[in-house]
Amino acid sequence: METTKCLIIGSGPAGYTAAIYASRSALYPILFSGLQIGGQLIQTTDVDNFPGYPQGVQGGALMEDLKLQSERFGTRIVNEEIQNINFNERPFKVTTGTGEQFLSETIIIATGATAKWLGLHNEAEYNGRGVSACATCDGFFYRGKEVVVVGGGDTAMEEAIFLANLVKKVYLLVRKDKFKASKIMQERLKNLDNVEVLFNTQLIHILGDGDSINGAKIYDSSTDTEAILRVEGIFIAIGHTPNTKIFEKDILLDDLGYIKTIPGTSKTNISGVFACGDVQDREYRQAITAAGSGCIAAMDATHYLSTRVNKNGIFCVASNIEISTIISKDGINCIYQ
Repeated sequence: METTKCLIIGSGPAGYTAAIYASRSALYPILFSGLQIGGQLIQTTDVDNFPGYPQGVQGGALMEDLKLQSERFGTRIVNEEIQNINFNERPFKVTTGTGEQFLSETIIIATGATAKWLGLHNEAEYNGRGVSACATCDGFFYRGKEVVVVGGGDTAMEEAIFLANLVKKVYLLVRKDKFKASKIMQERLKNLDNVEVLFNTQLIHILGDGDSINGAKIYDSSTDTEAILRVEGIFIAIGHTPNTKIFEKDILLDDLGYIKTIPGTSKTNISGVFACGDVQDREYRQAITAAGSGCIAAMDATHYLSTRVNKNGIFCVASNIEISTIISKDGINCIYQ
């Protein structure tokens, strides 16, 4: 059974950045890419807001650059999915989808979050070519155009408000007869004269020429009628699902399923286990913020490994992340920060 100092789960900007920093700190990390190698960005076309690419970059090319950079410093990348982790053993025992097992002294979780989609038959076909789940990422491409935002919660409100400053008009489609968004978000929306809210309305079909979209077919349940909106962008804003299923029995999650970390750090409720990227970020969900948190996770893991053995060479681990100093059974102080 192979043993490593640092095992990283996830191959998006957070995972690859954590690998770059961990490998440069001589942790010799093993990164498990999962089923979606490169994370959500692998499905994105133009990325214009990642620093260092003045002309923009394709999502797939950006992720390949990060992968190659992590490998340059010694990261070993395994294209497998993790099925189970035994957090009760030290080192942690990790089992892959093929049944292979690894032992690791630290775990960095960077499994991301998956955007929720409507399930329309051509939704995936136009993803990145008129259909998006991130206005902050893609709104720039629709300046002066008309777009649709689908959703009635805070996420949809945020998308519509952001887009209203860029585009000619926003049609906000709300499936029910009222918002489920917070009152403050609704008040902000009222002040925008280029946002038209259509209640009891669903997006039922995406119209396009094969290369880009040129319309949205909608259904109004209150009148039982269909109509076509001539728009060039459709933003699906019905939320995200953090990829935390295999961790939910051991790692503390918030009410939406995101991993809880100590503010300002990547530390979870289990010492030696760190989380970064969209799996613990319910607010920003940007490639650059994910990359930054990946750096934090690797530095936290490096610091953890360098301080978990006291000067007498006795190994001990704090079980409570809220404390910085504990006393072992032998009365010897051990530090975990």
